[in-house]
Amino acid sequence: MLTAIARRVDRARVAMGRATAVPLLVRFGVLLSGLLAMLVAWPPQLLAGRLLIPLLVVVIWPAVAPRGRGGTVSALVTVGGWLADTAGYDSRVALWRVLALATLLYLAHTLTALAALLPYDAMVNADVPALWLGRAGIVILISAVLIVLALGLTADLGGGAFQLATLVGLAAAAGVTLVLAHTVRRR
Repeated sequence: MLTAIARRVDRARVAMGRATAVPLLVRFGVLLSGLLAMLVAWPPQLLAGRLLIPLLVVVIWPAVAPRGRGGTVSALVTVGGWLADTAGYDSRVALWRVLALATLLYLAHTLTALAALLPYDAMVNADVPALWLGRAGIVILISAVLIVLALGLTADLGGGAFQLATLVGLAAAAGVTLVLAHTVRRR
């Protein structure tokens, strides 16, 4: 077991010695967006306690190993913090927090995908992450407009109509997921 750990440490040292700037900056972006998402989502009372160290480990995980399950775990822990804050600590759901959390989670997600594609020693032109972030910015802008419109509709639609729209939206999301899963299996 010690030899396996020593081999991994040696491989990490060699990889860091060969690393280039753009892949490291992308991984730093994963770390920064994940950290900011945690700060927006989690209640400050919990962040000041013993929970800070495990949350930092969860945030660092996708930046160090973007090809694993770290991005999913980090996003789920962030959403869990949001639920703990809004349900357990009765924090008000503010528009700026919803938009910031959605933006930061999407940035963490898309940068993790880019980091998974880029080896540490890849020679990458700066246009690649710039175009990647430009597309992400367009998605974020469209999503922000849709969130504001949806929140405006919740004020107009009350009760049963809103619940029906929520169920239809969930059914559509489940349907799209099933179609995509079926398409991936056929390949």
